[in-house]
Parts: sequence; C-alpha cells; structure tokens
Amino acid sequence: MTGDEGHPARHVLLVGAQRCGTTYVGAALDAHPQITLARPSRPEPKVFCDDDLAARGHEWYDATWFAHATDETLLLDKSTSYLEVPGAPERAAQMLGVPSVVVVLRDPVQRAVSNWRFSTDHGLETRDLEEALRADLDGEQVWDPAASSVSPFAYVRRGRYVDHLPSWTSRFPHSTHVVFLEELLADPAVLTELVGELGAAPTLTPTPPSRPVNQSSAATPVLGEALRGTLEEYYAVSNAALADLLGRKVPW
Repeated sequence: MTGDEGHPARHVLLVGAQRCGTTYVGAALDAHPQITLARPSRPEPKVFCDDDLAARGHEWYDATWFAHATDETLLLDKSTSYLEVPGAPERAAQMLGVPSVVVVLRDPVQRAVSNWRFSTDHGLETRDLEEALRADLDGEQVWDPAASSVSPFAYVRRGRYVDHLPSWTSRFPHSTHVVFLEELLADPAVLTELVGELGAAPTLTPTPPSRPVNQSSAATPVLGEALRGTLEEYYAVSNAALADLLGRKVPW
C-alpha cells in the first residue's frame, strides 16, 4: 500500500548506490510486465532529494513520472542520489507511506574506479585515476550543489555504504531489499527472488541483460597495487560493519 488509498499501485524506490549496476537492475525490472520505470528515466526523478519537489505531493509525482503506466502493479523510481541524501527516506515516507526500497551494492574499490570513469566521461573530472582517488582519501572536495545532487568527486567515500544505508533500513526495516551486483550477475535466481519480494510474479521475471547497462565508453586504467591495498584497508571497517548490519557476508 502507498500512503494514499487512491493510488493502488505500489511504489518501489531504487535508491543506489551510484555505479553499482542500478541501471542494469532498473532495466531488468522495467522489462517485467508488472513493473514500470519512471519516464523519462534521464534525468532521474530525484524528487525525494528536495523539499520543494516532495511537497508537490503524490498526485503530482504519479502524474509527472508515471503518466504512461497502465495496469502495472509496481511503479519504479530509480534515483541513485537518494541513498546519500539524509532527508530522502523521511520525504519518501511522508508521500508514499511504506514504499519498497531496493539498494544495489558492489565491491567498493571497483565502484570507485567506475565512478571516476563516469565523471571523466561526462567532463567533470580531469585528473588521472590515482590522483582523483587519493584526493578523495585526503578529504571532501569542493563541488557545486546547484549542478549535482551529490558530489561527483566522492569516489572513495561513496563506497562506505554503511554510512548511508542505515537511514533507509531504519525507516523502512521490512521493505528494504539489499542485493549485490556480483551475485546478480552470477545467478539469475537473485533477480527472480527480488521480483517476488517486491510483490510481482517471479515466474514472469525476464532474462536480465547479458552485460551491464550504462557502461563507460572507454577503457579504464589499471589501479596500482599500492593504492588498491590502501583502499582495501580503508574499506575494511565499513565492510565489516555492513556485513553486521545485513547479517551476511559481503561477496568481495
């Protein structure tokens, strides 16, 4: 159920994390006949990143992003900034009641490299890989909130998933679903299980794309062993805390 009895379709929020395969998962879910993705998918809705947008209400939200929906039972909003925005869970609760929440995570070292590649491809980053990642290790970098909902330079810090995930799991403890990209790619049954948990028919789960969607356009440089070791040490504590939070091992 949503927060408004006049909207029988249930909402699903695919909240992140960035560069963790959310476009891949969104496309796979959108291919299910009972699920439809917000249109347009780019730019992402990001409604719950902003007080003013969220205040426009449920009717505006559905009319703006899901006017194309017909008889689908699940309406999917993929906005990967949601995971990092502190007020997003409460804004979502105020409008939608108890939506389903999907979080996709991956090896944070690989995620950091992919994030750098993405920022470079989009003209946001001019530094080489190691310089950019080491700069983020040294501290938060200046960025323009008017141009981006979250920092485009948080390559390393963004991989401390446990810094952001609890705000969602505490607000929606029974409807937050965390999946790992590595497991999704290795076993199609993981997607089928997720579909069932969201309330759609598992038997109608489509075959997922054979390769990740929204891949970067160019080859990515190899991360040096010294920096890789530094990053693995950096993430050790947060990875352990994440495993404790989820009650299961992480696959990296």
